[in-house]
Amino acid sequence: MTEMNENPLDLLPEVLLAASAVLGLLLGSWLPRARQWIVGLLAALACVAGIVAAAVAAAEPALTAFGEAFAVDPVTSTSRIVVLGGTLLVLGVSFRALRADPRETEFYVLVQLAALGALMMAGAQDLLLLAAGYLLASIPAYTLAGFRKDGPGTEAALKYYVIGALLGVLMLTGITVLYATGRGTAYPMLAEAFRDAPKALIATGTIGLLAGVLFKAGGVPAHFWVPDAVQGSSPPVAALLTTIPKIGALAALFRLGEVVFADSTLPWPALVAVLAAASMTLGNLGAFFQQDVKRLLAYSTISQVGYLLMPVAVAGRADLAQQALLYYLAAYAVTNLGAFAVVCALPRAHSLDDYRGLAKERPLLAASLVICLLGLVGTPPTSVFLGKLEAFSAAFDGGYAWLAVLAAVNTVASLFYYLRWIVPAVSRSGPSQPAVGDQAARFVAYAATVVSLGLGLAGGPVLDALAGPINR
Repeated sequence: MTEMNENPLDLLPEVLLAASAVLGLLLGSWLPRARQWIVGLLAALACVAGIVAAAVAAAEPALTAFGEAFAVDPVTSTSRIVVLGGTLLVLGVSFRALRADPRETEFYVLVQLAALGALMMAGAQDLLLLAAGYLLASIPAYTLAGFRKDGPGTEAALKYYVIGALLGVLMLTGITVLYATGRGTAYPMLAEAFRDAPKALIATGTIGLLAGVLFKAGGVPAHFWVPDAVQGSSPPVAALLTTIPKIGALAALFRLGEVVFADSTLPWPALVAVLAAASMTLGNLGAFFQQDVKRLLAYSTISQVGYLLMPVAVAGRADLAQQALLYYLAAYAVTNLGAFAVVCALPRAHSLDDYRGLAKERPLLAASLVICLLGLVGTPPTSVFLGKLEAFSAAFDGGYAWLAVLAAVNTVASLFYYLRWIVPAVSRSGPSQPAVGDQAARFVAYAATVVSLGLGLAGGPVLDALAGPINR
């Protein structure tokens, strides 16, 4: 049995983030342009305080809050720490680029609201709260995509918004169908009702629901916006779009599979397994011959969603599924943000050739780039290696050996396009573009690299801490 109460302190990390966003917006109206960095500092402090609050809550027994609409369990606690930590890194790569910008405050506020939406999706145990989290995570992100107000940014925001609006409508339609089928929106109620519900209604509603959640995750078939939105956005926004919303969306998918569809007549595991296979394969195929570094990382993140969907497919069928997903989410977030921090540190380097000679000019930055890119492949001792190993093991245990084999093949194939970036970066010949850089972003790149390696070396204790029961 889980404890239920109406205490707002159960949502303390979310409350801190929301309060910081509101207070920051008010402060930005009064602070002079040269001091709007104070709002960014406030946002960073809110993230740190939220991480501490989430860590404290993780040590407590699982509970539900506000009419069982929000669950506080290992999935929520881990998502909180990863989202807030990722937001802190995004803020770190943004400080220098936005210093004294006329809309600096608005940027920090929008980043916090997008992160808050991801947190609400991760802990949602009610379809209506999930829809609210989806909107909160989406609307600020649309604005951030076009924040620079230039041609590529406007195109990115437009494509992102149009696809998001379409799939959001499909999601709400799916929720409506599921509500009509289960006579409610709370996950435990739906789980009971779906055991004997008509397959056609469940399938129709689930497809609509998946359309919206996969849009936030950037998985196939809702992935079309990712390359254009990431390429057209500024590097800090691209880092956010490829990381923060995915955490909330994948946590939400895992909770749906574990609680709602575990005993339903819908073949949920097979459906998610097919989506995982399509995402990892199409993402890799799209990345093979990309020249723009942001576009390459955009396709890379689509393929990573495929690997992350593997433990989601076997939710409730494999004991390792929860640990694999949560650990992989943390590993992917810090490694992907480390790679994007290198991109942010070199604002004049756009193509792979622009990184030629990086090891000669900035050896530490080149080392961070190489470690993060090899980490995304899944090379030991980086944390993604252990995350993939756990995901493969969970797929085998859950009866999807074919998916694990396909993922291994895709992992080997992905080495090709990462090497296309690594080879010029470590080359000592040719022109060297990236001499000028962002010092704060370099520091974030170094920190993310160290955390990625440290998380991989300390994988055993971390995995043990992620094994608590999920709310049902």
